[in-house]
Amino acid sequence: MFDRPNRRAVLTALIAASSFALSTAHMAQGAMTEGDAAALIQTVSADLNAIASGSAAASPAQFERILDRYADMPIIAQTVLGVDWRSASDAQRRGFTQALRGYLARKYGARFHEFEGGSIEVTGARPIRSFFEVRSRARLAGQSPVEVIWLVSDGSGQPRIFNILIEGIDLRSTEGQEMRSILDANGGSIDALIAALNAS
Repeated sequence: MFDRPNRRAVLTALIAASSFALSTAHMAQGAMTEGDAAALIQTVSADLNAIASGSAAASPAQFERILDRYADMPIIAQTVLGVDWRSASDAQRRGFTQALRGYLARKYGARFHEFEGGSIEVTGARPIRSFFEVRSRARLAGQSPVEVIWLVSDGSGQPRIFNILIEGIDLRSTEGQEMRSILDANGGSIDALIAALNAS
């Protein structure tokens, strides 16, 4: 049995986009419905279960494909990097986006096997301003249920998860703080941040 932080680390791998926010301009509600938002989470759950039942060694690569399918990585990278995105060159933005994708895939994909036998039950969905909130209960084998709130937008042209909260923890902020810590340790160098992510 693992502790609360470790359990949250496993559940974080459920998002496919992880802990992340779109800018207001990318959160137009469009024609998406509550049912569409809920269906996206159910689809993600099915895909994650398929990965969890497979080879643990293959999980990071499979999770990277999940990110490609469900996450708007350029917007995620922009949000996680924060104000430093503005000063980054086009090459640095591309490099950071690619490095972040690989970092997230390795960080969370390696834990997917711990989700085997788990489930995500959607309990409700509602519109909030220009996006949808989908509430769910996530269960890991032998663990008590955990409330997971997913925020979904179709501003990129199709429904995408742009942030989740697990037991009240905003994963967008968590990853943003991690990037800031790495930047601070490297004198604010974006190139050093990219290198650190690629080496992780």
